[in-house]
Amino acid sequence: MQIWVGLGNPGPQYAMHRHNVGFIVCDLLADMYDFGPVQKKFSGWTQEGRIGGEKILLLKPATFMNESGRSVGEALRFYKLPVEALTVFHDELDLEPFKIKVKHGGGHAGHNGLRSIDQHCGADFRRVRIGIGHPGHKDRVHNYVLGNYAKSEMDGLANMLGAIGGEAEWLAKGDDARFMSNIALRMQDSAD
Repeated sequence: MQIWVGLGNPGPQYAMHRHNVGFIVCDLLADMYDFGPVQKKFSGWTQEGRIGGEKILLLKPATFMNESGRSVGEALRFYKLPVEALTVFHDELDLEPFKIKVKHGGGHAGHNGLRSIDQHCGADFRRVRIGIGHPGHKDRVHNYVLGNYAKSEMDGLANMLGAIGGEAEWLAKGDDARFMSNIALRMQDSAD
């Protein structure tokens, strides 16, 4: 079993924030792959299903971003899984909008959700970094990250979500390079 966590903040007022793209990805995957009903567990919302033959638990922590690790730690301990069974989808300021990069381990680069997971679980988990771009100046970061996606970004967001969903089986199988490569090709085709 793998645990795939989408990072975000609970509540409808945050639904379309750039910081909530992890939640958005979890919702998309649950719909695309016909996951089971939402259950309240591990201080969050979970759904179980399969992607490419692999059993996946989707988890959206209900703890607010800076306490995400508490929820993730509960789930890992309950299933007696190592941190290597964990994949976290999160927004990434240092990537161009809608670019996807996967990496294992590393720092948190000031991301409070990643910092919390590092503290509760260790840093050796897989991260799916979802580019949101940088607003240009550090004084604008807070409002940008906690702002809604702009109308002009909706096509790019939809294309990226479709690409993630369409290539998720490679992620489930552990072929991160193929996952990233296929998404890049899909995104290039949608831009043409």
